[in-house]
Amino acid sequence: MANVEAEKFIVGIYEDDNQLLQAVETIQHKGVKIADVFTPFPVHGLDKLLGYKESRLPDAGFVFALTGTTLALLMQIWMYAIDWPVNVGGKPRLPLPSFIPITFELTVLLCALGMVGTFFYASRLLPGIKTYIIDPRQTDDRFVVTVKAEENQEENSKIQQLFLETGAVEVREQEFKRQFLNVEP
Repeated sequence: MANVEAEKFIVGIYEDDNQLLQAVETIQHKGVKIADVFTPFPVHGLDKLLGYKESRLPDAGFVFALTGTTLALLMQIWMYAIDWPVNVGGKPRLPLPSFIPITFELTVLLCALGMVGTFFYASRLLPGIKTYIIDPRQTDDRFVVTVKAEENQEENSKIQQLFLETGAVEVREQEFKRQFLNVEP
């Protein structure tokens, strides 16, 4: 893995999700680019404010489910009708209604496992990857907004003052690696 250089960010910590939404809107309205926002639970409307695209996880789930259905049907057709055909009491050679339970179960299994794997990959939560927490309270009851610090200290103090005006309970400058944020290189 390439060595990622640490950069300075201004961190604002908020207590309430409604206050956070108003703060993000105000900060963006003032022309300040927000690097990322960390919340202890999903905040309705925050993704639209930050301009995030809609997740493609449902599309991946559909592909995994379709794969599970296809594999289940092909497996059962192969085993029951081609590889070892058995004529039991005059039943049809291809009894599709009796394939439904196994097809359903394999569809759900592959869809669930595939979506969990895709979610972990997309969220960078794979085994062995160290996660970085900006503030320990972001996992419990606080909301964290990060803005990339400018070279000009006067500009940084304006951003810090903007955080305080929008209701931040704590504002500080902190260095951490860019790879943990949704900031363009």
